[in-house]
Amino acid sequence: MTKITSRGIFKGDPVIWTVFFFLCIISLIEVYSAASTLTYKTKFWMPLVQQAMYLGLGTFLVILIHNIPCRFFKTIPLPGLPAICLMLIFVLFFSEKVNEGARWINVFGFQFQPSELAKGIVVVSVALCLSFNQKEEGADPRAFKIILVITGFVCLLIFSENFSTAAILFAVVMMMMFVGRIPMKRLLALLGVIFGTIAVAFILLVSIPKDSKFFDTLPRMKTWATRVQNFGKDSKPEDPAKFQLQEHAQVGHAKIAIATSGFLGKGPGKSVERDFLSQAYSDFIYAIIIEEFGLLGGGIVLLLYIILLFRSAIIARRCERNFPAFLILGLALLIVFQAFINMGVAVGLLPVTGQNLPLISRGGTSIVCTSIYIGMMLSVSRYAQKTKKKNKAAIASEENDEEIEE
Repeated sequence: MTKITSRGIFKGDPVIWTVFFFLCIISLIEVYSAASTLTYKTKFWMPLVQQAMYLGLGTFLVILIHNIPCRFFKTIPLPGLPAICLMLIFVLFFSEKVNEGARWINVFGFQFQPSELAKGIVVVSVALCLSFNQKEEGADPRAFKIILVITGFVCLLIFSENFSTAAILFAVVMMMMFVGRIPMKRLLALLGVIFGTIAVAFILLVSIPKDSKFFDTLPRMKTWATRVQNFGKDSKPEDPAKFQLQEHAQVGHAKIAIATSGFLGKGPGKSVERDFLSQAYSDFIYAIIIEEFGLLGGGIVLLLYIILLFRSAIIARRCERNFPAFLILGLALLIVFQAFINMGVAVGLLPVTGQNLPLISRGGTSIVCTSIYIGMMLSVSRYAQKTKKKNKAAIASEENDEEIEE
């Protein structure tokens, strides 16, 4: 009878596994603490139980997917891109709007957010395109056109209802193209167009009055304008006594949570601002982490994501083939960049975006999709480990042959 061991179940890179489990533990602690406003509406333990179920499902998916050889992920774009585009079109035109935005599809009573899955499918598609178009002097210029069409179309479908997700995805693809040796002239030209468009949009959002009919052209444009304008006001030093806390509740209570934390924090479960901060268990959970565990705890969470990124880069360098290397880097950038955006919002460095903290914030779709990406990264790490063993075996064989000849 075969003996099942932890080494047999948890294969792949141990550092990525460690980061994954630490983030899951932090999630359980902080969602239970930060979801106090939800306990008034449901049973006391329900938020924790739901989060534990999502994380349990996520762990199962990680174990399942990391056993799949990474070469099979090349088949994802063919069915995945058309399917996800159809889902995004359905969400855009037929989904029920919540807070002026349409982001979810109801599947047998469960809400599913296609944009979360779309990010991973685009990253796999870009990794595949870059790997197929590599030459000695760099990537084939046609790869840039293909990637731009795929990414541009998907981002366009996401853009009107979830600008921050589209922006994060496009930024990650830009970084992947840089790593994939797309000609720098093309990247700089694209960046020029993007920054020019952002500058014009920023001026419009700041200068046009909120009651203007201009904001009726896109359902979420008024929300974007409010967030940008509020960020401009909140980032300026002012007398705390004059701060309109009710008007800027999220930013205000997040700043209070961080300002009152200290180095070690108030202790787990002792947050005060969780009762006043909306989305404390999701968009602003990092502020609650700092309030309860202090700057030390906030720094440890930041360090976990940085370790995930650097470890992925090390694994990518060990890969002999281009696709797994681009894939693990792209997925790591996707997770870590979103985490940085969430943290930047919580500490007041960025305007409110609505992005959650991967694997920590409360939410089913995000946890499931992020777990799938972690599983794929671990699959790549298994490939890198096998490559390393083969190289060592080849070197040892050559040394033995040389000794025999001598």
